[in-house]
Amino acid sequence: MTFEYGNLTYLEIKAMIEEGYMAVLPTGCTEQQGPHTSVDFDTWLASELSISAAERAHEKYGAKYLVVPTLPFGPTPEHRNYGYGYIDIPQDLYEGLIYSVLKSLAQQGFKKIVIFRGCGGHHLDNVAERFNSDFNGVSVAYIPHYPFYDVWCKYGDPNLPGGHADSFTTSLALFKRKESVRNDKIYNPYSNEPDWEDPNLDFSKYSKTGVIGDPTQATEELGEKLWNSTVDAVADIFKDIAFN
Repeated sequence: MTFEYGNLTYLEIKAMIEEGYMAVLPTGCTEQQGPHTSVDFDTWLASELSISAAERAHEKYGAKYLVVPTLPFGPTPEHRNYGYGYIDIPQDLYEGLIYSVLKSLAQQGFKKIVIFRGCGGHHLDNVAERFNSDFNGVSVAYIPHYPFYDVWCKYGDPNLPGGHADSFTTSLALFKRKESVRNDKIYNPYSNEPDWEDPNLDFSKYSKTGVIGDPTQATEELGEKLWNSTVDAVADIFKDIAFN
């Protein structure tokens, strides 16, 4: 059984919507992930995690979700000054694109749509609010919280600096897609903590490598624990949205 919208025919999608399936819209981005991880990490994470969590939510709770294809681009102005490896979409254009996707899904009959962001810097609350107002309960968009920090505190060192391409994300990559990690490029850049609320955030002011935090504690074994716990946490979020 597939939970991927893109692997189905339109008639199969119609039948599943009539059966009560909801939608997950993963949003990724293309941006530098330090010298050791590929620039598609956030897109990969949003996609893989959404699909795995939809499968687990179905197995454990009977929740029914279809995961639409992941959007690979978004606003990434904080990465421009590294010079390479980014595709930066203006915020207004990005919000219009997300709204159009939500509208398309609602017009097909999806009653609930979960926006699962692969990049924490993407601000979509205004889009969800506008959509929910326009569709007035006919279809509802949700933006769930991230479980990543809680999962990290359970298995990793909460005192270890983190934020971007750190030991959490690098461990996930080592476990799930080892070929994407350049092990010889993993080192501690001794970055500074950014002002995450700065509307003109520029990572290059805080880190020479693009890494925020310390990736040197990443391991494949840790990645396995983090991955399984994160999938469980997201599956629980999907369950709560489905049945509330």
